[in-house]
Amino acid sequence: MSITRRLRAAVAAFLLLLTTQAAFAASSGHPKVDRALRDSLLTGAATQHVIITVKAGYRAEIRQSLEKHGDKIKSEHPLIGALAAEIHSGDVTELANHPWVDSVSIDATCYAGAAHGVTSNNGGRAALSSLATQPYAAVAATLRQTLGLPRQSDSHTPSGAGIGVAVIDSGIAPSDDFEGRITAFYDFTRGGIPTQPYDDYGHGTHVAGLIGSGGKLSDYQYQGVAPEVRFVGLKVLDRNGAGSTSDVIKALEYVAANHTRLNVQIVNLSLGHPIYEPAKTDPLVQAVEKAAAEGLIVVTAAGNYGQNKQGTVGYTGINSPANAPSAFTVGAAMTNDTVSRDDDKVADYSSRGPTWYDGFAKPDVVAPGHHLTSDTNTLSTLFAKLTNSHRAVKGHNFLQLSGTSMAAAVASGVITDVLDAHNRAGYWHAKPLTPNAVKAILEYSSIPVAGADSLSQGAGELNAAGAIALTTAIDTTEVTGGWWLRMGVPAHTALGTTLYAWGQQVIWGETVYTGDLVYYNLSAWGLGVEWGTKLVGGTAVLVKAPSGAQALVKASNIVWGTNIVWGDRIIGQSDGENIVWGTADGENIVWGTLDDENIVWGTVHGNNIVWGTSADGENIVWGTSRLDNIVWGTSNDENIVWGTTADNIVWGTAVASGKPGGIF
Repeated sequence: MSITRRLRAAVAAFLLLLTTQAAFAASSGHPKVDRALRDSLLTGAATQHVIITVKAGYRAEIRQSLEKHGDKIKSEHPLIGALAAEIHSGDVTELANHPWVDSVSIDATCYAGAAHGVTSNNGGRAALSSLATQPYAAVAATLRQTLGLPRQSDSHTPSGAGIGVAVIDSGIAPSDDFEGRITAFYDFTRGGIPTQPYDDYGHGTHVAGLIGSGGKLSDYQYQGVAPEVRFVGLKVLDRNGAGSTSDVIKALEYVAANHTRLNVQIVNLSLGHPIYEPAKTDPLVQAVEKAAAEGLIVVTAAGNYGQNKQGTVGYTGINSPANAPSAFTVGAAMTNDTVSRDDDKVADYSSRGPTWYDGFAKPDVVAPGHHLTSDTNTLSTLFAKLTNSHRAVKGHNFLQLSGTSMAAAVASGVITDVLDAHNRAGYWHAKPLTPNAVKAILEYSSIPVAGADSLSQGAGELNAAGAIALTTAIDTTEVTGGWWLRMGVPAHTALGTTLYAWGQQVIWGETVYTGDLVYYNLSAWGLGVEWGTKLVGGTAVLVKAPSGAQALVKASNIVWGTNIVWGDRIIGQSDGENIVWGTADGENIVWGTLDDENIVWGTVHGNNIVWGTSADGENIVWGTSRLDNIVWGTSNDENIVWGTTADNIVWGTAVASGKPGGIF
């Protein structure tokens, strides 16, 4: 190459860098641009893969404008009023400033199990460890029995007959364990075309087996929770377990639009990506909310980020779309391969709440998710990568995996049985159970895990037998506000030789409710009501319960317990590409900040909480003194200094006394 040509190339690269830097500078603090896209702009990439959410009625105009500018439209998403496109980096700010545009989000990469928190131009990278794989342990399968189901399905027990589950994952490999019950299959990695079922990664097959394997290949040792369920497979993850958010949304849209024709009532999403923005602007969360509003019960995996790199258990690791209010978000429990609940615990790797940005109470429940054996495809990437220690029985047709992916699959199977039980009780002709009603039933009948708080376990560990008993008594034709139980229901379940009391609580928004509220057809259980939403005046929907001594009991104002201090909203800092973690010190929670890939932990002085935050723009800075008081302040372009004594924390970059800036 000549000197002149090299000079021109260098100038062009420099101008591109200046343009990209200018675009980042203009959009770095824009409220319509998510943090992953802001990070991606820093890489200097010429284009960005984004999802643009547009105000109603203007999607066609925005698309036309983008196409005229040379941007590439990947897909349209009418369910959420959005477009997926590859756009010039310099266009991000212009789009964010456009009055017709509500938000500009990165088209993040979703992963099986849980998203890895390292951002790239496409939103992340895969990590096999996110599956929390464990060496195979040759033990008798106790999954069905610890849920209160018989060791092998029989004619007296709900088995998912007539119910359809959409598995949005890496696919489903057909086998005798699914007995021709894969009724439809669409490949959204290739535009959503109908194809023969397959699974080149293997994760979706494992999930489907937990939901509803017939058990034939293992001589019924590893039968699924709902062995007569019918599957619709929607492949959105490639042979490496990765896929784009826009493809997941497209699959959700397809199910929402065709769920009656496909006979689908439940959607399983054992995948996700880190939370990059508030739930109200997150495209994947909004797709889940819209699907739930259509009557679909969307089950999501909480994520496998309950620990930092040092193995310390912390909080705020929930992934998207598990932060969707109307999703049924499931964490993982360790059952120690026993039927008894006495030795159960929440898995350390299971993501805890609250959710990033919004401070939502998640997960909703936990379910068995540790050391679970299920079907796989022996030609899949996952099977090839795992050692023989993860393989089990008969020609290596099975894998043993751990993670919230597995727990979500178990929950989907339980819900399938619950819907079957409602039909068996003679209510097949009545109104279907809504997503909120199912969530309330499952929370209410769950069995609390000893020693676990609500941010770790939600309402408790799933209890299939209890949920089935409660559902069997519910008549959905009852008018709103009426008592809809048609028979008495004991609030306990026998597992093995022990009788376990139900938790009898529902977590709604920031409040834990007890009493017999689930025995009424409340407006809160209605179709299209966002879980935890508030009415005008700030009154919770649940307050509309009928009057009665035990109809509605407010157990706590704060779902995280009396020992945890909380502010009006979650404030924290994301520095670099990772999620913020908290840790417990005694009875209190300490929230820290991230420095690149390392955790910087806050400290507790006495009974106080140190809150980390991003001291950028208009964010709130939280401070504390060494005594018993908490000091709050705000940060704008100028920094604020708190206190004048050595016992106080000083915030800011520089102070008049000449002390160095920052947090001491």
